[in-house]
Amino acid sequence: MKFGIDTFGCEHGRSGLGSYLTSISQNFQNSEDFEFEFFGAEIDRYTYGGESNISFESVLLPENDRAEKFWHYFVCNHFARKQKYDAILFPASSYALPLVFSPPSVALVNEIISELFATKTFSEKLRIKSGLKRVDKIIVPSYFVKKDLKRIGINQEKIIVVHSGVNHSLFYPREVITAETEMIKPFAIRRPYFLYASTMSSPFKRHIELIKAFEIFKKKTALPHRLVLAGNEGACSESIKKVAVSSAFASDIFITGYFPHESFPSLYAGSEGCLFPSEIEGVGLPVLEAMATGIPVACSKSGALQELAGEKAILFDSTNIEDMATAIEKIAVDTNLRKKMIKEGINWAKKISWEQTARETIDVLKSVAEK
Repeated sequence: MKFGIDTFGCEHGRSGLGSYLTSISQNFQNSEDFEFEFFGAEIDRYTYGGESNISFESVLLPENDRAEKFWHYFVCNHFARKQKYDAILFPASSYALPLVFSPPSVALVNEIISELFATKTFSEKLRIKSGLKRVDKIIVPSYFVKKDLKRIGINQEKIIVVHSGVNHSLFYPREVITAETEMIKPFAIRRPYFLYASTMSSPFKRHIELIKAFEIFKKKTALPHRLVLAGNEGACSESIKKVAVSSAFASDIFITGYFPHESFPSLYAGSEGCLFPSEIEGVGLPVLEAMATGIPVACSKSGALQELAGEKAILFDSTNIEDMATAIEKIAVDTNLRKKMIKEGINWAKKISWEQTARETIDVLKSVAEK
């Protein structure tokens, strides 16, 4: 069987989807039974699958949304038949899908679609919804996302939950760092610090509420901890920066902007804890990566985070600033709790791997190809 993997819409590896595709592709291996092939813009020829020696078929298009979406609507199926794919995986399903699916296809949905729809036009919502209704199978990273798709009328029987993995060759417990300043290319970050790694794309990511909770924590404890906000800028960047700059603790708040994925293990390892207040997470992978690295986690009760973190994290109401501040304080001052959370988090994360994610994804592709 030959499986095609669409790389359009994954932002050349610099987004959550790009990171997903990079991680899972390292665990796709060509064999006598399965052959994989990436296709997309020429610029991504060496972005994905290099370590697995998976081939790449370039699609020559102007690099803009209009051209890429037109190609998916009217040319993709012809291209797929020419390449003799038995099935196709579309990771960026909300970005572009064909109007019809030939050969059989699998869409990946990592977003909270009902939340995404709040920013889309009527025609864009119709395009996404109709594509998801027609595709053969849908892979989601959590039961929370599966339930969300039910709200927009997607048949639950064709939705398969395949949890995203953790790269344990990158994220693992490291030697305790004692240096005051942690040098993490391309940044020098002063310790101790808490970390929130998420794109500044929505008010429901709760960056501003976290800053205010951090202020309460600082006023109450007078501890030297800093708050590091790492992730791509987005629609809410300016409002978040404004709140950070005007804070009484502005000198203790560090906004990195885009942070290289390969440097995240060091960023986690140097931190006192991972804080994740977002209410709209369907994947929540940073929570699991933090646990695997051996740092305690405090996160929102909302979205998929409670499902993914289990009872190994401190859960809080991300709309309640006092509740969030209390969670931060517990991580900072309760030594016995920290030790317990670190041990249980490491053991919890060990159960989750990209190898398992890849195996389950191949099973879904195989099932649609054999229909």
